[in-house]
Amino acid sequence: MSYNIYRQQRIALEEAFVNRMCSDYNIKEVTTARQSKNGTREFEFPVGTYSGKRSWYGPWLKKSGRKVPSDRLRIAIFKSGYVRKQNGTYSPYQLNPVYKQNYQRLWCTGTKMYTQKSIGIARTLILNAMGRLVYMLNFVKRNYNLKKSPTRNGMWNEKVYKW
Repeated sequence: MSYNIYRQQRIALEEAFVNRMCSDYNIKEVTTARQSKNGTREFEFPVGTYSGKRSWYGPWLKKSGRKVPSDRLRIAIFKSGYVRKQNGTYSPYQLNPVYKQNYQRLWCTGTKMYTQKSIGIARTLILNAMGRLVYMLNFVKRNYNLKKSPTRNGMWNEKVYKW
């Protein structure tokens, strides 16, 4: 099998997965032409950006007279291997799994040489596009309690998801 045939089959599989994901969970793909050209795909989920995981945040907002954010969650997957939350922060927040990594720095001052060793956090890149899609869907299901839509027509069901 040639690479072109393999690539076409892989793209068809990704598109089928996206179509099924969008219809099953009421997700909208909001990718712009520029993002598509760069290999980025962005999705809008039928849940708010506030996940409810931080038990202190909701009561704190209410006590201070503010409203809980009602923006819809937007997550993008990038060709470079990153999955990022696109709203809710100044810069897109990386959602990739993390691991600890050893760092070593070496520098000279005059005639003395110094070495510094430390442990830092690094992000795991998800290089497969299908893997990024699956990771994104599982992340939202786990952290934002995303459920399958009772309707399979791919339309926003306002009776189920009240905004």
